[in-house]
Amino acid sequence: MNKKDDSMRLFCFSPPVMLATFLIEIVFAVYIAWRYKMTTITRLIIAILVFLALFQGAEYMICGGLGIPGGTWSRLGYASITMLPPLGLHLMHQLAGKKASGLVGAAYATAAAFIMYFVFVAQAISGTTCYANYAVFDTTQGSTLLYGLYYYGWMLVAIGLGSLWSRTLKSSKKPALISLIIGYLLFIVPTTTVNIIDPATLSGIPSIMCGFAVMLAFILTLRVAPESIARREDRHSLLPFRNPIR
Repeated sequence: MNKKDDSMRLFCFSPPVMLATFLIEIVFAVYIAWRYKMTTITRLIIAILVFLALFQGAEYMICGGLGIPGGTWSRLGYASITMLPPLGLHLMHQLAGKKASGLVGAAYATAAAFIMYFVFVAQAISGTTCYANYAVFDTTQGSTLLYGLYYYGWMLVAIGLGSLWSRTLKSSKKPALISLIIGYLLFIVPTTTVNIIDPATLSGIPSIMCGFAVMLAFILTLRVAPESIARREDRHSLLPFRNPIR
């Protein structure tokens, strides 16, 4: 694929897969809200699933869905995926029993700055071209580099801290913490592999992850939530998902 230096690509799967992924993530978010007691961990998991779904939905609609211009959908997509690193870092703190540190605040602050840039700066996304399996967005080269550093940086910080804490953590939430680390690795390792195979994809670091996001969604729903959140008592025996938290 030819690629201009000033464009950022969203390397996703086909539109039917995007739609299916959107529906899966929305169903998972609704299920978590229905099945488990509402705690900070619950809210963070639901938020991650909702933002993942919003990104996939925006991708599906990018070529003018519902009569809304592609540029509007692209801004929504970037705003949604920008929230994932700070939410993941915050969730890592919660599972490890740590108070939200200054790092969490800094992650949310940088996310807010990028969201404001993508949503309100006219030149942030100046054009959109639709293809069969992905969309190309015209962005400034500087913002693409900074956004990639932001995205990878906070995710690696979360993985590093989680790995460090998991060595000494004796809480019943330790399996959930390890599961989240695995989910993060499944989220970024395929991206890194693609970057090594084709260095031209470096400009799409945060976006190329969208095709693998469903793996993180499954881990959050089937591993992290059951291992870290108490189920609602009146629904305790409805489904067989393992839940050691009482």
